[in-house]
Amino acid sequence: MAVLLVAAVVVRGGRHGPTPPGCTRPSLEQCRAGVVGRGSGGQLTDCPQRRVDHGGIAVSEAKKAAPGSAEIAARIERRRDQLAATLDEIAVRIHPSTLVDDAKARAASAVDRTAGKAFVAVNRSVTDVRGRLVTADGAPRLERVVPLALVVVGVTGLLVLSTRRRRR
Repeated sequence: MAVLLVAAVVVRGGRHGPTPPGCTRPSLEQCRAGVVGRGSGGQLTDCPQRRVDHGGIAVSEAKKAAPGSAEIAARIERRRDQLAATLDEIAVRIHPSTLVDDAKARAASAVDRTAGKAFVAVNRSVTDVRGRLVTADGAPRLERVVPLALVVVGVTGLLVLSTRRRRR
């Protein structure tokens, strides 16, 4: 497997470290033979002079430690299952009925939040007005109720008069 990775990188012309003078790109046979190694920092190199990483494994040793075909097949199968699960989840998320349900839920949540805020504001206002018009024991405060009642009667009378004038 390590040899295939090295060959793929070499064929693509990708991640090689700086090439020392006198070194050329290896052939595919050299890659398969393990001539190509890893340079410092784990970068793939095309120089046989730098075939072992500092504290790393030489490519020829990596070939010996390569996983078997059964292990590779098991990894591929696990990855295929993971991808299938991911695709199923994406399909559910982008299904039109799911999108509609999510939009409905967001709208309902916004309405509930707005209605809740309105209820709290009205409740606070009613409690405040009630606290001004009623004593702690529940008796009405006449010094505040009577003027308020007169204002309400006066505004109602003006509205009735203006409506009658418009009709004539």
